[in-house]
Amino acid sequence: MRKTLSLTAAVLVALGLATLAAAVPSASSSRAGRYVVVYDKQVTRAAARAAIKAAGGTIVRENRRIGVATVRSSNPRFLAAVARQQSLYGAARNRPIGRAFPELRRKQDIERLTSLRRASRGQSSGSLHVNSANTRGAEPFAPLQWGMQMIHATADGSYREERGNHGIKIGIIDTGIDGAHPDIAPNFNRNLSRNFTTDIPLVDGPCEDEPDQSCSDAADVDENSHGTHVASIVGSPINKLGVAGVAPHVSLVNLRAGQDSGYFFLQASVDALTYAGDRGIDVVNMSYFIDPWLYNCTNHPLDSPEAQQQQRTIIEATQRALDYAHARGVTLIAAAGNSHEDLGAATKVDTQSPNFPPGQEYTRIVDNSCLDLPTEGNNVLSISSIGPTTRKADYSNYGVEQTTVAAPGGFFRDDPWDPGDPVEVGIPNLILAAYPENVAREFGEINPDGTPNTPFVLRDCRRRKCAYYQYLQGTSMASPHATGVAALIVSAHGHGNRMDPDAVQQILQDTATDHACPEPRLHSYADKGRSPAYDAYCDGTPAFNGFYGHGIVDALAAVQD
Repeated sequence: MRKTLSLTAAVLVALGLATLAAAVPSASSSRAGRYVVVYDKQVTRAAARAAIKAAGGTIVRENRRIGVATVRSSNPRFLAAVARQQSLYGAARNRPIGRAFPELRRKQDIERLTSLRRASRGQSSGSLHVNSANTRGAEPFAPLQWGMQMIHATADGSYREERGNHGIKIGIIDTGIDGAHPDIAPNFNRNLSRNFTTDIPLVDGPCEDEPDQSCSDAADVDENSHGTHVASIVGSPINKLGVAGVAPHVSLVNLRAGQDSGYFFLQASVDALTYAGDRGIDVVNMSYFIDPWLYNCTNHPLDSPEAQQQQRTIIEATQRALDYAHARGVTLIAAAGNSHEDLGAATKVDTQSPNFPPGQEYTRIVDNSCLDLPTEGNNVLSISSIGPTTRKADYSNYGVEQTTVAAPGGFFRDDPWDPGDPVEVGIPNLILAAYPENVAREFGEINPDGTPNTPFVLRDCRRRKCAYYQYLQGTSMASPHATGVAALIVSAHGHGNRMDPDAVQQILQDTATDHACPEPRLHSYADKGRSPAYDAYCDGTPAFNGFYGHGIVDALAAVQD
């Protein structure tokens, strides 16, 4: 099913998705709502279940591994009732906590460059297309994959030493993977893939679009495009079609936690992580971040008691799931975020929270105890984004306390672009990867004859089989480059296709290419038409700093003895 972007207050209330009591009309307070409830760690499940019942709730779904449940209740003061139960840690309304889809949040337009892309429709891809006859054995679009060249994931680089193997399982926690995409299918693990979401008609579109009207998409579907792009960067195969990923022989597992519309719910997110731990997933990629709070604070004085409880619950549930997966051998990798923020700053101004439903935001000065999740979660490797000149992308978050390594994520305004250049000059600075044909057609980016009608989309055909690819930018694209390198590390250095995540992290860091801070340290993007709001101070040494962490990932160095 597909998204609908116009959500009225009545729709939100009916879904139980309001974030603050103040945002919900009093007449609706008697409607049944859904909540995510976290059990206290010291109590039995029986005691927690009894406490939920006493608070007026009924369990709909339960994750016993970490003590988290989805609960339905018609009690208008359910959250307050939970707070009085000693057997329960806390609760949050079962609302979207993360979005990966670029068009649903203004800052995510950075990834898709939405306005430029719309304006480009009707234009040919022209010189951006590569004649596959001139690629000399490499994938047809390999010359356009500057990111793979930068990290030495090429035919004369890491592919020569290590390509991974199908025993290495990479979980993509995102909006889904198009398992039928010709440049995904050979590496898609259909048996292990799962969809942890249920479509919500008022958000994702009518269930009548589904063959069985079950509101549950198959586990090989991506009606958004974000997850497929991420998966392609990690592990598109070498098959003489389109592009190849960093680890072209690994298995790609769809751990879908995002709605068709791009929303991420807490229960689905923690379920995907615990499933990864139980099923032997080696590495997961998390190219999303948590809403409705840009920063989750435990006790901010401007937040209502309900809002404080919601944020504490999100932090606790997410961290439990991350710990569970890490303890079972899953290397956790996440995008640093696209807000051009120093995540380690002592104080930051948050004007975006709570950002769902729209219009409820208020300004908070937050300190470093407030967490941007999952990228600031324990045991998570946070990846910043760079452009083809190795310059930190203007949008990328950074920070000496957060950045593990840097990776290619695309930077539209990188050289040779300047404020007076046409769109086509900036497009090659983006990241090219797989694009589901159904989404491309829905967005009107394919002509009736099958040719793309925007330079942001390319097509490659082999033996009457055609596949589509799109250019995006973001830390969402940097993260899967690092995930692919981590997959190669497990394949090259692991035992029995398993490896301690801490050992994976150590090799990833040790083999990254050191990159010094720019001079002057206070880096300006004025030459790219950016305001001083994008200025970023780089703290640290060439071996470790806030822009590049331990350096730029290197696939070849990571697999060599």
